[in-house]
Amino acid sequence: MSHITPIFTDLVRVETRLYNAASARLRAEQGLGLGQFELLEIIDRVPECRVLDIVGELAITVGAVSKAVDRLVAAGWCLRVAHPQDRRSSVLRLTPAGEEQLSAARPVVEGELASLTATVHPDELARIASTLADLRATLEASPDRAGRNEGT
Repeated sequence: MSHITPIFTDLVRVETRLYNAASARLRAEQGLGLGQFELLEIIDRVPECRVLDIVGELAITVGAVSKAVDRLVAAGWCLRVAHPQDRRSSVLRLTPAGEEQLSAARPVVEGELASLTATVHPDELARIASTLADLRATLEASPDRAGRNEGT
């Protein structure tokens, strides 16, 4: 076995456990999952956000993002609005209810993640964050090697 395989395995298991714990707490306290939270965060952060912007961030299929956005629309947290320059496309906007949901959810997610990582020294956590940011940037700069799944 390669020396990188156990690192990959640990990375995936840590991510899964952090994700599941944060999602469970968020669902219990706010009634939404971490996946929905992530979509609301992206829509809030990206100006004139479109489905393809979310696809690029999350590296999942257009169909998966479109269905997830449909669920946000059905929940009353998001709207699809005609794109001002391209009528074939739509822009995603948070509704006031979506903004409230996101605002209430942020401290829950932050608190749970802070609690789960509290045993890691802040300097070490900063080094991990820097390393992961560098790796992510490298992978995102090479879409042919990053395993992006954009509906192909």
